[in-house]
Amino acid sequence: MSAAHAADVVQEQAASGFNWSGVYVGFGLGAGANVHKLSSDFIPGLSFNGIGGEGVYGQATVGYDYMVSPRFLIGGLVDAHVGNIKTSLDIAPLGGLSADIKETYGFDVGVRAGYLLTPNTLGYVLGGYAWQKYKLDTNIGGFGLDWDQGGYFLGVGAETAINNSWTLKGEYRYTRFGTNDNLLSQFGAPGGALNLDTSRHTFELAASYRFNANDGGGASFETPSYNWTGFYVGGGLGAGASVHSIDSDLIGVNFNGIGGEGVFGEASIGYDHDMGSWVAGVLVDARYSGMTSKLELPGGQINLDTDYGFDVLGRVGMKVNDSTLAYALAGYSWQHFDLNASSPIGDILDWGSSGFSVGAGLETAVSDKMTVGLEYRYSQFAKKDFSSDLGIPVSDFLTSTPSFHTVRIEAKYKFN
Repeated sequence: MSAAHAADVVQEQAASGFNWSGVYVGFGLGAGANVHKLSSDFIPGLSFNGIGGEGVYGQATVGYDYMVSPRFLIGGLVDAHVGNIKTSLDIAPLGGLSADIKETYGFDVGVRAGYLLTPNTLGYVLGGYAWQKYKLDTNIGGFGLDWDQGGYFLGVGAETAINNSWTLKGEYRYTRFGTNDNLLSQFGAPGGALNLDTSRHTFELAASYRFNANDGGGASFETPSYNWTGFYVGGGLGAGASVHSIDSDLIGVNFNGIGGEGVFGEASIGYDHDMGSWVAGVLVDARYSGMTSKLELPGGQINLDTDYGFDVLGRVGMKVNDSTLAYALAGYSWQHFDLNASSPIGDILDWGSSGFSVGAGLETAVSDKMTVGLEYRYSQFAKKDFSSDLGIPVSDFLTSTPSFHTVRIEAKYKFN
């Protein structure tokens, strides 16, 4: 067999595994968006989901993992984070009124269960308790509020060893906080006058140091030596949040923003080229999304739906070990939006918008043809001017600029 032909043959090899049992510390950076739902016990049937915010955060983690079998792991973790995920409002005509609601700091306590896809790469799920501090700041005579909310989080992640002691992970979390029904109590309002329900979608890239990872005792089993060159098809499921910045340049109003959330399905086709330690490729994907903002009214509702779209992207990745790729991607995105109401009104407005997406992910080979991965994308779309749709004879009376924070779990099949 020639050397060139042999290079295309997937060889099964016994890999000496990373020792996942033990204590670790980690540090990471993340991004995401939240959605606030407003309602009142005194106006049944009226609610607005949602008020949206977005931003970034930093996080530190301490945890412990234990291998209960050669491929299964359980563990516990505690982490703390600080960030600036926020919603902002600026109104120039009212003397420059400004206000923002920001997530300042918080912590999570949770457990996770993982499965070794290869001896050096872990896929896992996690969940637990979440606590978050919020702050409302305004420029109205020092008026402000602060409060905290407790809730739960659920998530999924992929973590891979990059040397004898360090790992790199990508992790998605959905956090749901309990109802806060006494925000207006300091003004004498009764409980339930204003109810606040908050959910959050975040993605973090983090590095962890494991204190006894090179002490031996890691799993060892057959794992593919994967060649990334070739065409592939893929499919994935994901979740995320959208934030629409609503602006009126004509009267000087900016509200960032209107928030929505939901899940989506995605199909892709692409080509990668293996260059040794690096991989470069292109891909095209199409998705159908259930991300929506919802205003519920007595007798009906109004929805702003984010339904279908596609992307044309390029990516560049580095092999962090024999079977796992860490990569970044960027490119063109297009999305359709639909503003509609309950019958008998139906569709109100629909439009398509071009933009760009950037992101990062981890992908690992589980056979000679299959890979699985976890990926985050931030998408920004062009401004839509609704002035003519509303019969306003001047431009920029009312515009919307959408952005997305989405995470997907993907599986890909390579043909050659």
